[in-house]
Amino acid sequence: MAIKQLTVFVENKQGALVTITDTLAKNNVNIRALSIAETNDFGMLRLIVNDEVTAEKTLSEKGYLVKITDVVGVKIGDAPGKLTAALEVLANAGINMDYLYAFMLRTEKHAYVVLRVENNEIAEAALEKAGFHLITNADICKL
Repeated sequence: MAIKQLTVFVENKQGALVTITDTLAKNNVNIRALSIAETNDFGMLRLIVNDEVTAEKTLSEKGYLVKITDVVGVKIGDAPGKLTAALEVLANAGINMDYLYAFMLRTEKHAYVVLRVENNEIAEAALEKAGFHLITNADICKL
């Protein structure tokens, strides 16, 4: 049930991100979540989009190095302690998390969080057992 994340390696220079977002927009790819981390020379742009196949194809054609990774998406209530509860589930299941970031949403009741963990299947099972709703690619397309 993992969702697909694109990691795009971006040269750290003015306008580089604009070229990527413009390419996606011109190919009708809608960004649902993003995170960027930079170093002096390059950045790693992580994206959740409505159409990862088109996004990967068009960015690769533009010369970008693109990697698709399976990640876990989890719906978390928008209240103090809800993120902690989800993170505790993973910790109690012995799952290490590499990073997380949140979705841009049109709801005030929930946040959608993307988790990169050691083992998606174990993480998903632990979160579902604890009562969390997992996000699917179909959910992303509906946003």
